[in-house]
Amino acid sequence: MTLAYIALAAAILIGVAGQLLLKSAADAPTLIAQFTHPRTIVGLGAYGSAAFFYVLALRQIPVSIAFPTVALSYVVVALLGVMLFGEAFSLIKGAGLVMICLGVVVLQLG
Repeated sequence: MTLAYIALAAAILIGVAGQLLLKSAADAPTLIAQFTHPRTIVGLGAYGSAAFFYVLALRQIPVSIAFPTVALSYVVVALLGVMLFGEAFSLIKGAGLVMICLGVVVLQLG
């Protein structure tokens, strides 16, 4: 079961990397330029790799636990968006992120 959770963590972290790569390429001047940007291509590849690890995790972790746990990626991406891209952060956004974390903890305990 431990390897399954390692695979789930890898899926989450690789998915986060993919999201950040897609965002970093979002400043391309046209949509075609964005889709052909190397960071977009690598980001999409990261999503594929994340899916591979997620499938491995699902072999032993119930989907009712695994899929909500992936919501932790929302928290990580939101925080990294603030740090790396200077995106706005508010008390309301912080409260939402705390609620996501608490929800994942409650699911893991249940």
